[in-house]
Amino acid sequence: MSRPVRRALVAVTLLLAGTLATAASAQAAAPTIPAMTNIRTGNNTGFDRVVLDLTAGPAPTVGYQLTDELTADPSGEVVWLTGQYFVNVGATLAAAHDVNGNPTYTGPQKFRTRNLANVMAVAVTGDFEGHLSIGLGVRSRTAVNVFTLTAPNRVVIDVAH
Repeated sequence: MSRPVRRALVAVTLLLAGTLATAASAQAAAPTIPAMTNIRTGNNTGFDRVVLDLTAGPAPTVGYQLTDELTADPSGEVVWLTGQYFVNVGATLAAAHDVNGNPTYTGPQKFRTRNLANVMAVAVTGDFEGHLSIGLGVRSRTAVNVFTLTAPNRVVIDVAH
C-alpha cells in the first residue's frame, strides 16, 4: 500500500472515530426527563394535596396559574372539568411518556376527588415537548403552593381549604 493511500485511510479512520465519539458523548449528555407514573391525592389539615410521582432524573421546574378555564396543550381546546375555579400547573422537563413515546402514566386523564375539601377534580391537560400540564378544578380561590421533592421525584400541589 502506498504512503498516500495509507495517509488517506488513517485520516478517514480518525474522522470516523471522532464522529462516533462526538455522537456517543452527545447521546450520553442528553438529560433524562422524569416521567409521571402516578397521581395521588390526600386531604390534610388546612389543605388538599395532589402529588405527581415521577421517575428518576433532574427535578422539573414547576409553576401554576389561577385561570377561568383550562386548555389542552398543544391543541388549545377547552378542558371541561368540575370546579368553580381552576388551577393550571406546569412542570417543565417532565412528561407522561417514556423516550419511545409509550405512556408511563396509565391512570385516568380526568377524575373527581370526592374525598378532598377544595379540589374537586384533576385532569392531565398536556404532555408535549417536555412540558407536563395538570389542571385542578377547585371550589374556591385560595392559596396554592407548588414545589418538587426528590428521592423519589415528585411534584407536590397544595391547595388551601
